[in-house]
Order: sequence, then C-alpha cells, then structure tokens
Amino acid sequence: MDKAVLRILIRTKLQDGRLPVNNVPRLWGGPGNGEKCDAGEAIITKDQMVMEGISLAAGGGRTLQTHSECFQIWDDERRRFSRARTS
Repeated sequence: MDKAVLRILIRTKLQDGRLPVNNVPRLWGGPGNGEKCDAGEAIITKDQMVMEGISLAAGGGRTLQTHSECFQIWDDERRRFSRARTS
C-alpha cells in the first residue's frame, strides 16, 4: 500500500476508534504468522516482522498487531492526533 494512503487510513482509524490513541508501553515482535495488520489490513507473512503490544486505555487494554512499518506510522500519527486533541 502506498505510504500516503496508509497514513490516511491510519488517521481515519484513529478518529473513529478502530486504532488506539494511547501508547504501547510494552512491545514485542517476531516473524508474522498470517495475522491481519490492524493498521493497513494486509496479511503479515512469515517473511515480514509483526509488532505486537497492548495499548493501555481507560477501562482496559487493547491488543495491536501491525507490520513494523505500519507501527511506525501509527505511532507518529497517534502522537499528532493526541496533540491536536489537547490543543
């Protein structure tokens, strides 16, 4: 997926709650195993790295599974989203 399109998709998912806005304090990674990326929605194959973590939000945690590149874009966009909400 084109990075600009992916960034827009992630922004939309942050706005409508499909992706968490809170950070992921503990993160682990490894080879994919056919998981669906929560950010870009593509399958994470065995030759790709999956990043997994639990976002701590009010009322409980939320699991996040993404490609490593999608995680970096999500983290950047969620920070921007959080700053915009508090401004």
